[in-house]
Amino acid sequence: MGRVVVTENSTLDGVVEALDGWFDPQGGEEDTADVLAVVQEHMAAQTGFLVGRRTFEEMRGFWPAQTDDPTGITAHLDAVQKFVVSRTLSDPGWANTRVLSGDPVEEVRALRASDDGEIGVTGSITLCHALIGAGLVDEYRLFVFPRVLGRGRRLFPDGVDVRLRRVAAREFRAGTTLLTYRPTHG
Repeated sequence: MGRVVVTENSTLDGVVEALDGWFDPQGGEEDTADVLAVVQEHMAAQTGFLVGRRTFEEMRGFWPAQTDDPTGITAHLDAVQKFVVSRTLSDPGWANTRVLSGDPVEEVRALRASDDGEIGVTGSITLCHALIGAGLVDEYRLFVFPRVLGRGRRLFPDGVDVRLRRVAAREFRAGTTLLTYRPTHG
């Protein structure tokens, strides 16, 4: 059975929505080579990449155009099997992409059952909320940035009670911390 791993960039107050450009996927001015090395490790472990339609369209509009991408993200996204949850998208327009047009929870259950590897999820807040509510997330990797926004969408929706066990924590030079959690199911 495959594992669903949600990786998100988060502010200290739990906002994962990329409001006002608080998160720069290419690192901005700071030295983020240590973060990139971990992201590359995560990408190498993925057998599939799962996103919602809006995140997919944003990524499809950006990453394939990065012809000189030293991060390896473009190459990974071009090569990995991508799954996009959408009832409206018919032609994904990106190689190695399969549209999952049924009920998102049932589609991901079937995907998990048919995949023995790691299925990465990022962005896709609405999809994440559905997966969290259905208990389909096997691991959370939260890159917590030293920033507070005070507003915006969070990974865990109001009213959700998820018990987690921290399995790793790592601090990076620029002040970001990677926190890794797994559900305790108890």
